[in-house]
Amino acid sequence: MFDHSGANDGTPRTGDPPSGPTSDRRVAVVGSPEWAADLAACGAPLGTVVAGPVTPAPVPDSARDLLAVRMTVALMVPADTEAEAVDRIRVLEQLKAACAAAQAREAAALHTLRRTAEAARGVPAERQGRGLGGELGLARGESPHRGSRQLALARALSEDLPHTLTALSEGSISEERAGVVHRETAWLPTSTARRRVDTALVDWLPVLGTQQLAMAARELAVEQDPAAAAEHFDTAVAERRVTVRAADHGMATLTATLPLAQAAACHRALTESATRLVALGEAEGRTPAQVLADTLVERLTGQATASATPVEVHLVMTDRALLGGEETPARVPGYGSLPAPVARRIVVDTDADVFLRRLYTAPESGQLVAMDSRRRTFPALLRRMIVLRDELCRTPYCNARIKHLDHATAHAAGGQTSWDNASGLCARCNYAKENPGWTHSAGPGQLTVTTPTGHRYRHATPPLVHAGQSPPPSPRGRFPGFTPLHFTTRQITALLDAT
Repeated sequence: MFDHSGANDGTPRTGDPPSGPTSDRRVAVVGSPEWAADLAACGAPLGTVVAGPVTPAPVPDSARDLLAVRMTVALMVPADTEAEAVDRIRVLEQLKAACAAAQAREAAALHTLRRTAEAARGVPAERQGRGLGGELGLARGESPHRGSRQLALARALSEDLPHTLTALSEGSISEERAGVVHRETAWLPTSTARRRVDTALVDWLPVLGTQQLAMAARELAVEQDPAAAAEHFDTAVAERRVTVRAADHGMATLTATLPLAQAAACHRALTESATRLVALGEAEGRTPAQVLADTLVERLTGQATASATPVEVHLVMTDRALLGGEETPARVPGYGSLPAPVARRIVVDTDADVFLRRLYTAPESGQLVAMDSRRRTFPALLRRMIVLRDELCRTPYCNARIKHLDHATAHAAGGQTSWDNASGLCARCNYAKENPGWTHSAGPGQLTVTTPTGHRYRHATPPLVHAGQSPPPSPRGRFPGFTPLHFTTRQITALLDAT
């Protein structure tokens, strides 16, 4: 798999650690002969390379052992030769894939353990495992949606795609390409059909690119069950939608997921209209791409010009930045910061109506001033303030839009309808917190989520307007004075044992 000049003959290269009796270097090979070839190409003495299920070195069997491995990699000194740098980049990419495979196996095991435990407690089968995707997303530092997708991938790899899981474990494919195989086979109605596709792809997995692999897997899947394929296409049409997400520099991306023929017809109509305007000299200095974008806005909104579009945008800026020329950045909740000059242009350079609403923030923290209610439901003004404060779903790592405003401590459990006890959440996260074992603890500046396993995840609420304080200096590290040259994996493990 490595093919740079100067094939290794067992002699350590420049920069290799010594291989004598005092060396801490050990080689563990589990699996295919290709692993032995990779180790040999990286300079492992040939006498220590064993092709087969032999494990002379200890295999990590706990989170503590994995933490030691992670710290060892993090402290690695960069290579001093080009060939060694390329070797390391390749092996590190394979290591990422092997970690993804191990993570998938752990996620599948977690799913089995959770369902078994809940079945023993008498939880109905249809309710077993609820909220597990959200837990997995929190553990991975990702959104609940991505956590659920990763859980589905993990189960598919463990149950239906053994060859794909093996290729991922050996580092011959990436997690993205494993996900492609899952996506193109998930709609097949039987595990047997998915396994047949997986077997047919075994020789192509390491050599096909992502798009080629998707096309090959799709073709094989359609051959397995043409009737189910047609039904799957009909289901995809039923899931047509339009979404919007923030982009860089005050822009946003509007996406329409449509049937192919309809999408092509929309694009052709917009292109013909924009081309006609350019040909007639009515572009007014705009590029064809800009005319196309403006035509889209005008067609969708029915306005004569794109700048006259009436829409409510919560643009948050200080009165001094709006009227006095101060350069404090503004914010569009859910989208991020805007330079003050850009925010002023949004307010001034528009043909639409502009409304101003005064909100008051605490000068020390930049947070909105609190407001409480005696009612169970949140009144309109308090709801508006909470949405402005939280911007997006308040669950750590979740970037979904706010759909529900709810009590962190349930109203039935004594939680107040107050600024301190309120959270803006997406529907998925709000439903997840109602599952057994989940708790939310909130204040205006922080939300703490506790999952059924006892793990806690905290999300700090950013100030609506920065109060001008400088961020605290970051520490030099958890272990001051340690450098990459101080530690081996064994020493790190001993340190973790001591703590």
